[in-house]
Amino acid sequence: MRKFDVVVIGTGVAGSSAVYKFARAGLSVAIIDERPFGGTCALRGCDPKKILIGGAELVDWAERMRDKGIEGKVYINWKKLMAFKEEWIKGFPEGIERAFKKAGVETIHGSARFIDKDRIEVNGEIILSDKFLIATGAKPRKLNIPGEEYVISSDEFLELDELPERIVFIGGGYISFEFAHLAARVGSSVTILHRSEKSLKNFEPYIVDTLIKATEERGIKVVINAPVKEVRKKAESFIVKTPQGNFEVNLVVHGAGRIPNVNDLALEVTGVEYDEEGIKVNEYMQTTNENIYAAGDCAKGGLPLTPVAAVEGSIAASNIIKGNHVKIDYTAIPTVVFTIPPLASVGLKEEEARKKGLKFIIKKGDTSKWYNSIRINQKYSGYKILIGEGNRILGAHLLGQNTEEIVNIFALAIKLGLTVEDLKHAYYTYPSHSYDILYML
Repeated sequence: MRKFDVVVIGTGVAGSSAVYKFARAGLSVAIIDERPFGGTCALRGCDPKKILIGGAELVDWAERMRDKGIEGKVYINWKKLMAFKEEWIKGFPEGIERAFKKAGVETIHGSARFIDKDRIEVNGEIILSDKFLIATGAKPRKLNIPGEEYVISSDEFLELDELPERIVFIGGGYISFEFAHLAARVGSSVTILHRSEKSLKNFEPYIVDTLIKATEERGIKVVINAPVKEVRKKAESFIVKTPQGNFEVNLVVHGAGRIPNVNDLALEVTGVEYDEEGIKVNEYMQTTNENIYAAGDCAKGGLPLTPVAAVEGSIAASNIIKGNHVKIDYTAIPTVVFTIPPLASVGLKEEEARKKGLKFIIKKGDTSKWYNSIRINQKYSGYKILIGEGNRILGAHLLGQNTEEIVNIFALAIKLGLTVEDLKHAYYTYPSHSYDILYML
């Protein structure tokens, strides 16, 4: 039996941001993962996805500028683009493990399972620890439909050797939309099947409606009120059955959301409370067991985003080291759907602001006729800004080129309590998309 001051379960950004703090504090610490070290974002999510989407963005830009002075056909060689993506991933798990070891962290490969409040079992070995940080992330939600075994996950999509002619994405969330935009630029015929009336329901409807127009113009079908009832194998294809009809395709991809990856930890023996939304934590990232903390996508409360996981992991580490003294603050977290063009959002949506009884005005509009959209022939772009009392920003929702960067300015404004005047009296480079903030306000 080995004994540590702290054991971290999970090597994604939440676990990684914490483990170095423990090591610097002089604590004996181990980190455990059942999959290659590095977590979802670096190996199976954000980073590899954005590399692939980078290729799709280039193709889209070239297509938009055809007849505007750009000649010739630009296309994606999927195998070479995937090889480029693999250059990022190759050696990453080994590199991060070397970094852990150099910092004095014990690394363990295997599945961890609690057998008591202060000990876990990994690979048949009992490991004892004073404190634990659970950072196991999330996994695809079970669809619970006949033929689910024919549906691949987003992880598997990112490993495909080639893209087939016809693809269905189940679910109308950001995963489906991002991969659909990518696959369409590669040349596949793509359909998104969403179970209810509104896709991308966590984003401002005014902006989502514009994105859907851009999506459908690119040839991607978005079918609403179409919960998948069954996936049936038919020779070399699949039949996807919904109330809106059947769809025959070559590939079916799960994009219907993810759930906290906690069910195999045997948390029942620890006194840690959790449900389908994740492990219950307080403002210090502490669970209902005072010696166990949780951070990242497995914890209940914050948005399932990489920057949030990093902050949660860091705060949990600080509180484990010195006792609870740092609280989590979820104010002004920006989030992006990396479609083409991207959709970015921070702060309150109109519906949320009304439910809170807040007084506010709305500035919104189509920016496709503004210079920065015209110069790149971007037909779909827009904004919706909520301005509250004291002329402070309550929410900002953007669609268009570089909105993943512009939204950060609004995030800072909300976080720091800046007014509209503060933003309008700042200097921005020109011509730039950031300069357009002056016209949005």
